[in-house]
Amino acid sequence: MLKLLANRNFIFLLAITLGLVLPGPAAWTTPFMIPALAFVMTLATIAVPNDYFLKLRSILLPSLSGILMTYVVLGGAILAASALLISDQNIWIGFVLIAAVPPAVAVIPFTAILEGNVSYTLSGTVSSYLTALLIMPLMFWIFIGTTFADPSKLFRIMLLLIILPLVLSRLILYFQLQERIAPVRGMLTDWGFFIVLYSMIGVNRDLIFAKPLMTFPVMLVVLLTTFVLGFAIEKIGGFLRIDKKNIISLVLLGTLKNQGIAGGLAIVLFEKEAALPSAVYSIFMILYFLWLDWHRRRQLAGAAKG
Repeated sequence: MLKLLANRNFIFLLAITLGLVLPGPAAWTTPFMIPALAFVMTLATIAVPNDYFLKLRSILLPSLSGILMTYVVLGGAILAASALLISDQNIWIGFVLIAAVPPAVAVIPFTAILEGNVSYTLSGTVSSYLTALLIMPLMFWIFIGTTFADPSKLFRIMLLLIILPLVLSRLILYFQLQERIAPVRGMLTDWGFFIVLYSMIGVNRDLIFAKPLMTFPVMLVVLLTTFVLGFAIEKIGGFLRIDKKNIISLVLLGTLKNQGIAGGLAIVLFEKEAALPSAVYSIFMILYFLWLDWHRRRQLAGAAKG
């Protein structure tokens, strides 16, 4: 039983199952989503050395890559696929919101779990959040015809989920606590994600099941912009002989968006149907991550046999 409770795949699937079957307590766990993400981010960024931010040349390329993957590749794919497959105006607005927001904060701890380049992902994520301050209102004005009511929310999110965890991780390194944390770091990360996933799915559960005919094309768009797009990015990265750890970073930056921001804006500013794409994307995000983890393990096993 203890091994099961420490198994990442079991924890993530449990979060999805409970969110769909027993959504009631999600109203209580929702206020803990941001603290849980900040905690997970702190654990993930321990892997980033202190001197990384002094190497400006090493930051420039991953920063530009993060912006490219987030807004040109993934944002463009979301807009194109939803324009072809979505007819409902509110659902379309939901996908515009997803295309406009920065990457999922989870891309950094996910990179650590998949043994990618955490520093690369961190640079790409921070630059994308800064770019979002300009991109989001511009995309809202072009595709929706409205303005972002509270840009300070992005500053607060970046402070709580990027800057604060980075500072806390520097303190952990300064006091040399990383070795003590190491044995339980993975399990703490997984259960932190449990709170986030369960809350997001549980809160949106009724909306997911209320209109199945509306949900199907949404699922198709999300499938294309996660599994299919991620496969294409991986193959192109391999063809261009990009470092394997950097490919993992590019795949995550090019497939995962911040559903918390998108869903929150949808609920506050638009009809409830506009939140449906974020709810569905949240479920696919974790299923996609589980597939990436399985895919990586299979590749490692194959390399070991070879």
